[in-house]
Amino acid sequence: MSLAIAGMGWVTPLGSGIDSVWKRLLQGHEASATTISESVSDRRYTTFRVPESALTGFAHSRLRRASVISRFAAAAGLEALHNAGVKLDSQSAERTALIFAISNGGVIYTKRFYRDILEAGAQSASPLLFPETVFNASASHLAAILGITGASYTLVGDGAVGVAAIKMAEDMMVDEALDYCLLVGAEEVDWLLCDAYRRWRLLRSTPPIEPFSKQRRGMILGEGAGAILFAREGPITVERTHAGGFFTKRAQAVEILTAILRDLGHSEIDLVISSANGTFVDQAEHAALEEILPDVLVYTGKPALGESVGAAALWQVILAAQALQQRELPPVLHADSAVSVRLPHARTEIPQARQAIVLGCGVNQQAAGLRLAIR
Repeated sequence: MSLAIAGMGWVTPLGSGIDSVWKRLLQGHEASATTISESVSDRRYTTFRVPESALTGFAHSRLRRASVISRFAAAAGLEALHNAGVKLDSQSAERTALIFAISNGGVIYTKRFYRDILEAGAQSASPLLFPETVFNASASHLAAILGITGASYTLVGDGAVGVAAIKMAEDMMVDEALDYCLLVGAEEVDWLLCDAYRRWRLLRSTPPIEPFSKQRRGMILGEGAGAILFAREGPITVERTHAGGFFTKRAQAVEILTAILRDLGHSEIDLVISSANGTFVDQAEHAALEEILPDVLVYTGKPALGESVGAAALWQVILAAQALQQRELPPVLHADSAVSVRLPHARTEIPQARQAIVLGCGVNQQAAGLRLAIR
């Protein structure tokens, strides 16, 4: 079955709120860089972090001791419900499923929990921190806040996990006992994550992210959350999802992405939301696009927002939905004008746009995609 987008929520390094973040992207804004450090090393990293103002006015007693990833997720999820005009009560909550897409989890609290053990022994393990170390902590918080007592799942993957979660939402919504499925993806940034991605030669030391560059200088991590409330009816639908596959060698990513575009693409595709982030992903997507959809407009928001990993695919779906609804694309920042794929280097109107493809290719060997359409 096809899913319809009923509402969306967004917490990003450019602020929060669908309309606010979209406006800033259209104006060519880029998130402010923040440098983070750790006492165990003199190495410092640059990241795109969610400003405190993005969560101003949002508070809940459940989240008083929760990690920031749960606060991001809750804020985005509640905005998606609000935008859809859905207010959950005890009956409607039972007919709503929750799926949480995540990659790295609550790294900040996990690090604190185990650091205390290493420094002072197992007896010092904090019972307050431990619940925040599990991958489904954020889903638990959000389900409790919304009163969802039924289906609640957490999927763990890389930058493409959000597409897999949408496929799962499709399967779940076949059940007529459900009216809605709330899908949330979130990520928090920590020095430990930056150090890991640097060791994998995927991180660059300072901005900007240069999409589709032949140099592959790397990505900058960005944090936040994206949320989409799915229903059975609505103006924007997920026409088709492609499960893609996993690749053990980077060259295989091209084959999988080409297969995805071949399956989803046709002459009426108006734009592609790419996952280009300054790593090998860019070259893989570039090769696949040149072969299958060489004339289609391609946009990536990661130079402006950063690589949000677990939240990335949902951010891309939000970008695609906004582009179809608003009939325009923001400029792709820091892209070389000589890049052969069609990039909007300035704010670009797309008045006849009706269909978009979202490509999700993660740095940990997962790729998937989907096609959106507007009525």
